[in-house]
Amino acid sequence: MEAYLKWAVVALLGYTMVAPLMKVATVDIPSTVAALVANAVLVVGSLAVVLYVDIPVTPYLTHPRAIYVYAAGVCLTVGILAYYQALATGPVSIVVPVFGMFIVTSSLVSAVWLGDDLTLRKAAGIGFAAVAVYLTAGPGQ
Repeated sequence: MEAYLKWAVVALLGYTMVAPLMKVATVDIPSTVAALVANAVLVVGSLAVVLYVDIPVTPYLTHPRAIYVYAAGVCLTVGILAYYQALATGPVSIVVPVFGMFIVTSSLVSAVWLGDDLTLRKAAGIGFAAVAVYLTAGPGQ
C-alpha cells in the first residue's frame, strides 16, 4: 500500500469520530467554543510534530506559496465553524453526508484547477457519491 493511502486511512479513522463527538459536546457547549477548543488541540498537536521533526516554520510564512496556506486556513475556518454549527443543530446522519460532498467538489476543483485526471471511472465515482448523499440526506430522508 502506498504511504499516502496509509495516511489517508489514518485520517479517515481519526476524522470518523469528529462528528459524533462534536454532536455530543455541542448539546451543552456552544459550537464556536467547541471549535476553538478542538482546533487548539490541533494547533498544539501540529506544533508538537513540527518541533519533534525539527522543521523551521518562519521561512515558510513568507514563501511565495504561503498565500495558498493562508487561503486554505480561511476556508478551513469557515468550513469547520459552519460544520460544527450544523452538527450542533441538525442530525449527524444528514449533516455528515452533506458535508462529505466536499469529496465531490474537491475532486471537481482538482480536475479543473489542478489538472488532475478525471477519468470515466472517477466521474462515475463522483456521481455515485452525489447520489449517495442525496439518498442519505435528501428530501424525504
